[in-house]
Amino acid sequence: MPELPEVETIARGLAPEIVGRTIESVDVRYANATRMGADEFARRVTGCRVIAVRRRGKMLLVDLASATPSKAAASPETTDITADMHLAVHLKMTGRLWVPPCGDPALTAPDKHTHILFSLSGGCAMQFKDVRKFGWCRAMTDAELAELDFLCTLGPEPLEMSVEDFVIAFKARSGAIKGVLLNQKIIAGIGNIYADESLFRAGIAPHTKASQVSRKRLAELHRHLREVLLQAISENGSSISDYRNAHGDSGAFQNRFNVYGKGGEPCPRCKTKLAVRKVAGRTSTYCPSCQR
Repeated sequence: MPELPEVETIARGLAPEIVGRTIESVDVRYANATRMGADEFARRVTGCRVIAVRRRGKMLLVDLASATPSKAAASPETTDITADMHLAVHLKMTGRLWVPPCGDPALTAPDKHTHILFSLSGGCAMQFKDVRKFGWCRAMTDAELAELDFLCTLGPEPLEMSVEDFVIAFKARSGAIKGVLLNQKIIAGIGNIYADESLFRAGIAPHTKASQVSRKRLAELHRHLREVLLQAISENGSSISDYRNAHGDSGAFQNRFNVYGKGGEPCPRCKTKLAVRKVAGRTSTYCPSCQR
């Protein structure tokens, strides 16, 4: 599942392509992808103008301004328009929201996994694609978005969380520290990849109880987590199998992995064989010598 760096990369890639454009028409080819029906989805978003693209946790949000007379007459340069409709996109395992480049066959012959096609002003197109059909792209009002359980329960963003708040949140938990990192109600957007990589850099074993980690080491984890996330964003995220950015390109951070998916290989620091165990229900890879 795409984690914070991948969704952030997609948001940053989409914004310059679609912000300011109007959704002129929508072709819903798989109605369940909208979680509300094709006709209602199309009615809500057709004629809306894209005013922002952002991320919250692992969710992608495209903010729209409805085509009311006052907003429709606004200049393209207007910056004070308020969003009153949103595309809330959860990519799950294999979802993609992307803009096919000119000349890409997907523009004229989208494959069977392309479930929603958006025709935008200026000849631009955006597509929602999902091979396994677990993801969704919902059109939601302000009120509906405010009540969406997934967003209502999310913890703070790790790149915005102060070291003091991070330490307090983790010291209050008795569970395994990796489980705390993966708990979206405590901290948003972290998944298996970036939990394993940040714990390795901080020298903390994934099964260590969070409450037993010293404040100094938690502060170090906070620093390493931020560094891992920012580096991954700068390298377009991690492509393990299906992930592609807003233009269909792969990420590169998988080439920087120290431990994720490398069980049985030598530790890049001390050459000890990397161990694998289940922590918080997830496969975790770590160095039994370097991490404690």
